[in-house]
Amino acid sequence: MRIGFGYDVHKLVEGRDLILGGKRIEFEKGLLGHSDADVLVHAIMDAILGALAMGDIGKLFPDTDMKYKDIDSMILLSRVFKVMDKEGYKVGNIDSTIACEMPKISPHTEDMRKNIAKVLNTDIKNISIKASTTEKMGFEGRGEGITCYATTILEEK
Repeated sequence: MRIGFGYDVHKLVEGRDLILGGKRIEFEKGLLGHSDADVLVHAIMDAILGALAMGDIGKLFPDTDMKYKDIDSMILLSRVFKVMDKEGYKVGNIDSTIACEMPKISPHTEDMRKNIAKVLNTDIKNISIKASTTEKMGFEGRGEGITCYATTILEEK
């Protein structure tokens, strides 16, 4: 069994789609990043790569490489899945928390869980996505960005 932790944060800006867990969410701002800036998927990928002691997503998918410009993070997650699979592991479970004031995340978590479970070839019961505000404190509380934390347990296949 291997345990990993992931963290990601992106700034909210106008003129970008808000993508979380592979789902487009209606909101007046989106996350700024080299890819689609899906903080949830990025934190999950970092947790998986951390459990495998293989660095972080910047090592596999550098933001200096234009082939990753605006790429769908679910494509990157599928590549991380292939690495995990090749190393002989499968997802035991993933637990994640998205921190933001707005938009409301809970109406979207089931779709996000389904999207992530499908790419990681695991049962939806192995994917937990929670949402929390920061009680209007910090950059998340001011609506400047979104943070995500994720942990995972990987099991040998």
